[in-house]
Amino acid sequence: MVSRPTPCTPALKFQELPESELDRALDLAYLAFHEKPEAELRAHHKELLRGCTRVGAYDGDELVGMVSALPFTLSVPGGELPCPGVTFACVAPTHRRRGALSGLLAELFARCAAQDWPIAALWASEAVIYGRFGFGEGTRGLTLEIDSTRPLALRIAPDDRPLRLLAPADAPAALADFYDRARADRPGRIARTRAWWAEEWLVEKDEEDESFSPPRVVALGEPLAGYAVYRTKRDHDAPGLVRVDDLEAESPAAAATLWQYLSSIDLTAKVRAWGRPVDDPLLLFAADRDQVRVTAEFPALWLRLLDVRTALLRRSYAAPVDVVLDVHDAHLPANSGPHRLSCSSEGGVTYEPTHDPADLSLAVRDLAACYLGGTTPTSLVQAGLATEHAPGAAARLTAALRTDRAPHTVDGF
Repeated sequence: MVSRPTPCTPALKFQELPESELDRALDLAYLAFHEKPEAELRAHHKELLRGCTRVGAYDGDELVGMVSALPFTLSVPGGELPCPGVTFACVAPTHRRRGALSGLLAELFARCAAQDWPIAALWASEAVIYGRFGFGEGTRGLTLEIDSTRPLALRIAPDDRPLRLLAPADAPAALADFYDRARADRPGRIARTRAWWAEEWLVEKDEEDESFSPPRVVALGEPLAGYAVYRTKRDHDAPGLVRVDDLEAESPAAAATLWQYLSSIDLTAKVRAWGRPVDDPLLLFAADRDQVRVTAEFPALWLRLLDVRTALLRRSYAAPVDVVLDVHDAHLPANSGPHRLSCSSEGGVTYEPTHDPADLSLAVRDLAACYLGGTTPTSLVQAGLATEHAPGAAARLTAALRTDRAPHTVDGF
């Protein structure tokens, strides 16, 4: 593909970053993110980059910026879509505020269009940056903490099927099918390959805190009714911590059994679970909310609608709707302008340009926030972020975009 110089910085070129420059790219990324990983982690990052779509920003022959995209698939309401996972986005400190990131993302968006990828996603290192490129908060996450100095009090009876520990090496084969079924029931979930299970979820050493144990995997029932992936640590003689990385269950009773197990591990006094869904049933079936607390809520996966029409046609709707949307997209103008979204009670969906007046006007980043069901158009209107021209338009669109479960993502990249 021909490189695309940006008009604001004619000295910079944006072009494919070849595999021969992966070490150079990693050096740049570690400079930008203030990291110095060990050789094993560097080798893992290099392997990840090898499987990415990669774009570099060049000042002459010097690599001064990069962005990559992992070839993910994301669950959306009613199905799934190819969704490149944008990662390793960075610019050398000497070349900030020269349009490097704008040019990198423009080139990446063009490559996504060439691959017919209608959406993209990322985890934002700085949330303020990516909204201006059309990314919206697609999912949110919670950090939950359980005081496990006493038995976990429950309002429901836990599942009484037996628990068993799995060897991490055996876990991908044992858990993958169950995860895939759970993933289909909730938008925002990334499809996990066996390699992703092994290298991201079940790696021996935790890259952020080496004081944690290797991963432990507990499974409920046969056939499988739920599982949890967790690590533990102790600080000297103080009671230990159980960190829950992933937990899936087929029913509230199965989830209750897993939480009860995690809260009863000897020599520990606290369970901490990061990135839980905002509608985690634990928050309702815990008998004592002083024992189970939400300690943080945060934006998780940021979503970008690269092709609004395809994205809207490829998801399901909870109610019929007929509404004219005027979407503003400064970076991908083909998405802009009034289009009529129509979904019949039989499920047929159309989204076509129209000369009819708009019922609702909003930015593409805000439509992205609504796409998986995590944000409602009515809340956008109430916040002054969308304009309702026809009374009831936001409510009708809210009903159509509703999902039974809140969107959720815990896979970081």
